[in-house]
Amino acid sequence: MVEARLPAEGGIWEDTDLRWAEDVQIKLRVSLAGTGEVVARGKLQGTLRQECRRCLSEVDTDFSQDLTIVFVADGADADEESGAYAFESTGLQLELGDAVREEVVLAVNPYVVCDPDCRGLCPKCGANLNEGPCGCTDDETDPRWAALRDLKSE
Repeated sequence: MVEARLPAEGGIWEDTDLRWAEDVQIKLRVSLAGTGEVVARGKLQGTLRQECRRCLSEVDTDFSQDLTIVFVADGADADEESGAYAFESTGLQLELGDAVREEVVLAVNPYVVCDPDCRGLCPKCGANLNEGPCGCTDDETDPRWAALRDLKSE
């Protein structure tokens, strides 16, 4: 049984776009399968700090992911298609960090919104439309249509 609190900053999360609001809790049960594989099953939970895809405001989202990670000895049958990770059969410890990190990065929802009714940003001035109207006018016309407008007015 492995129970740990992974620090929100640095360590396993370096070089990822993941920002955690607090330490991440992980509970795994690691067992040896009859075929020589090592299987780690459990759950990872934490609070992710992400940006709203529409207005770019900060949003804290609860993250909970069931994990099943399979390790094979000395890289036998470890490839992208099988989803298994390699481990040294002569080692006394199993390095879970890289596998946990990869599973979490793949499971994170990149399309978070602060509110289903979020109005986003004004495409002209960039103002947050959730805070009120921006003051841009819809009367602005595209200058590429000026020649046609001139023909119409003749």
